[in-house]
Amino acid sequence: MYDYDLLVVGSANADLVIGVERRPAAGETVLGSDLAVHPGGKGANQAVAAARLGASTALLARVGDDGHGRLLLDSLRSAGVDTVGVLVGGAPTGVALITVDPSGDNSIVVSPGANGRLTPEDVRAAGSLFHASRVVSAQLEIPLETVVAVASSLAPDSRFVLNPSPPRPLPAVLLAACDPLIVNEHEAKVILGDSAIGDDPEDWARILLAKGPRSVVVTLGAEGALVASKDGVSRVASVKVDAVDTTGAGDAFTAALAYRLGTGASLEEAAAYAARVGAAAVTKEGAQVSFPTAEEVDAL
Repeated sequence: MYDYDLLVVGSANADLVIGVERRPAAGETVLGSDLAVHPGGKGANQAVAAARLGASTALLARVGDDGHGRLLLDSLRSAGVDTVGVLVGGAPTGVALITVDPSGDNSIVVSPGANGRLTPEDVRAAGSLFHASRVVSAQLEIPLETVVAVASSLAPDSRFVLNPSPPRPLPAVLLAACDPLIVNEHEAKVILGDSAIGDDPEDWARILLAKGPRSVVVTLGAEGALVASKDGVSRVASVKVDAVDTTGAGDAFTAALAYRLGTGASLEEAAAYAARVGAAAVTKEGAQVSFPTAEEVDAL
């Protein structure tokens, strides 16, 4: 019935990374390492992560007609992602300018570029992709009105997964479509809009669930995750590994969870699998290059 296990709708960026001894002060110039250019963006990351696990995956996104766009298309295709939904043109490819100091701390400036031109009209024009997809996932590096259009374009039996990153308050119609809404601590507090919600992640999960999502997942890093639905709140254990680089781990988690839900796994089963995928991803440097295959996850 479905051609795709997962359709990802979201961003595709070129990550331009320079190592620096320290970040410059206002008006100051510092020298850095050679420039490294990597494919990135939450949408492209999640599509690649799912495809690496063996999911039949498509991406709906927009890139520029430029070298960075071609880099992203090549990366997606080499991972096995169907790029039929990747639109080209309208603005330069989105770019993240990243400086990284010796401690690993980074500073990032993002130019959304073509990501900001992915419109609700683009979503409606891609109706055949939605009706061919078992699960649809999105993030918030594209316009919010486009994500709302995604939630209203689902096939009758498909499932919508949202990772609201970067976080912002969400309209009720979007929250009601989420199954699940996947948040970390920072995202949970922004969406709840209340700095006095306390420090208990189980409370965050319950309050978020009361706002309308059909289910909620709260990721807790090395502490695992919580899943919440009408059946209650339960904890998913973490997988202990020696972390090298956490870049992209959240994207890998979201992609794995969405994929496994589409195979018929329960929310708890899907989250447990996603925790293993996220753990495998942090054992290597980088984002897309660190995403594991299904065999690597099984070995873990």
